[in-house]
Amino acid sequence: MPALQNIQKHGKVLIAVVALALFAFIAEEGFRAMEQNSNANRNKVGEIDGEAISASDFEKLVDEYTEAMKFVQQRSSFTDEETTQIKDQVWQMLVNNKLVENECKKLGLTVTDEELQNIINEGNSPLLSQTPFIGQNGRFDKDMLKKFLADYEKTKTQNPQMAEQYAQVYKFWTFIEKMLRTQTLQMKYQALISNALISNPISAKASFENRTNQSDILMAAVPYSTINDNDVKIEEADYKAAYEKNKERFRNFAESRDIKYIDVLVKASPADRASLEEEMKEYVTKLANGEDATNVVRLSNSLVPYSDVFVSKHVLPGDIAGKIDSTAVGTVASTFYNAQDNTLNCYRYIAKASIPDSVEYQSIMVMGASKDEIKTKTDSVVNAINAGGDIKAIAKNYNQTGESSWLTSRQYEGQKLSTENVKYINAVTTLGVGSTTVVETAQGNVVVKVLNRKAFSDKYKVAAIKREVTFSKETYSKAFNNFSQFVAKNKTLKEIEANASKSGYTVLDRSDIYSSEHNVCGVGNTREIMRWLFNDAKKNDVSKLYECGTDNDHMMLIAVTGVNEAGYLPLEKVKPMLKNEILNDKKAEKIIASLGNVKSVADAKKQKGAVSDTIKHVTFSAPAFVMATSSSEPALSARVSMTAKGQFAGPVKGNAGVFVFQVLDKQKAQEKFDAKTEEGMLTNMAARAASRFINDLYIKAKVVDKRYMFF
Repeated sequence: MPALQNIQKHGKVLIAVVALALFAFIAEEGFRAMEQNSNANRNKVGEIDGEAISASDFEKLVDEYTEAMKFVQQRSSFTDEETTQIKDQVWQMLVNNKLVENECKKLGLTVTDEELQNIINEGNSPLLSQTPFIGQNGRFDKDMLKKFLADYEKTKTQNPQMAEQYAQVYKFWTFIEKMLRTQTLQMKYQALISNALISNPISAKASFENRTNQSDILMAAVPYSTINDNDVKIEEADYKAAYEKNKERFRNFAESRDIKYIDVLVKASPADRASLEEEMKEYVTKLANGEDATNVVRLSNSLVPYSDVFVSKHVLPGDIAGKIDSTAVGTVASTFYNAQDNTLNCYRYIAKASIPDSVEYQSIMVMGASKDEIKTKTDSVVNAINAGGDIKAIAKNYNQTGESSWLTSRQYEGQKLSTENVKYINAVTTLGVGSTTVVETAQGNVVVKVLNRKAFSDKYKVAAIKREVTFSKETYSKAFNNFSQFVAKNKTLKEIEANASKSGYTVLDRSDIYSSEHNVCGVGNTREIMRWLFNDAKKNDVSKLYECGTDNDHMMLIAVTGVNEAGYLPLEKVKPMLKNEILNDKKAEKIIASLGNVKSVADAKKQKGAVSDTIKHVTFSAPAFVMATSSSEPALSARVSMTAKGQFAGPVKGNAGVFVFQVLDKQKAQEKFDAKTEEGMLTNMAARAASRFINDLYIKAKVVDKRYMFF
């Protein structure tokens, strides 16, 4: 009882305390949820039809696609530009796939495992031709795939060394499988739409007549250019009317920015070039003194790698390849400048020989616990081969297949090769057919026998040093300090525009920068600027000085002149686009009024600035091209098709002027009507139109692209 009385006595206080505790608990959960949402938003690379796409998920798709492309193209890496293109392709595929998947879910469209297997069994998909499972006939071989999948399972437990190679191929196959499923689903959806658009005999007949009924006309035109623009007055109401009429043309599906900016490109000074010229003289001397060319080129940081193997002329830098035929072997060229790539160059022409482009060979790797053991085994293999032994049979004794392989110049030309690779390539490419040699490596000896050599051509050993003339730290510091002072003194766009030219800078402008772009005005490494533009900047804001450029050779200052949200562009922004159309409309009214009493082409030709011409084979289905006005005129074609032979008609408002005409003759093209063929053509046209369905889905889905935040 005392406890109960105590609670009753302090009831109000306890209620308040409990309420505060509950609030604290709810608030904590709320803040935690807000924090989770905030983190999710920060990690969001975009949004498709309301579904958030995380940066990590997108990066996984990019990695998957990149590895697939490496496999197909047999490459180990891609350039920055190629990587950017891959990311764009992956994003576009992701968007398209999500849009179609969402529609297919509503319709109940799927691709079953059985359907996928049937596609693989048929082997007709172009995707399957990208796989390694190609038979003797050059087509996809499902049996090769089945064997590989069975072998893959075995290698995982029986042969760990081979398992890694098999895993790469298996990973590529799973990528192809996924692509096949996605592609098939999209084809199903497109077929559904296309098959809903069918033709009929009446439309087929009309289409045929529109294409085959032809008219020859004599026409006269008064071009809009005959009236001075200054003689036409445009009112604000005219702009508003034209804007409302054409509003859909000005729909902005993604937000954009308008900017004015200064881009400072830092270039090498005369002192920088002189310093590099002195350095190049040292390399020329070393090459002339016969020092190891491979080592000299490597230490020079040349843009062109050199390995001591013969290569085709096209592999050499163009500025050096152009000099080789007029240069003697053994020549060491003095330093010369190439303005096209802004480089200083020198080279030593070491040798020239006729080398096969392709060599077929067999090889056996011989290893052992010691050099003596390796030598003993190697001698045994060589003696057995020279005695006429079958290499494949000999290779089995060393757990190898001895299968023949082809070495082609594409596999090594232009590459930076290790010493062992150089030794191996020179041995294979210079050995005669039927000859055997031994190549020593760190792992053991390789016994090589050449079986065939093809496509001999002149090849060269040229140790070339190519160095770009770049700016020094001192040159960059001077340019940075000068630009920093300008930025500090000019805080507003008005001040920047007033003083830029005095300081040697140029103010440029750019409209409609989108967040999907990868750089600002073609300058690389500007992601930080993109973040500022789309996350923080408001109209009339001026940025800080940004150091950027792919080679850190640019500095930029940005002023925001317009923030264009997604939706319809404002009238003021599109007035310049509307002006010419309104001018032509008003000029057309004046010209039509002046042609009011004209009853013939001859009368029309008397008008000031009028031009005349005869046009043959005018049809309804194709716009008439008027040579006299250099314009395509669909309205003229339509009117001509409705006018009888001998009749005079007009005026017709066209793209380049106002037209009148007389039909001189009407004829029909020598083509027989085939309803089935014509309906097929119309169906194909409808299918092509339906293929643009993705654009409508894109607009509907309100796709958000924030890749600029991460990539």
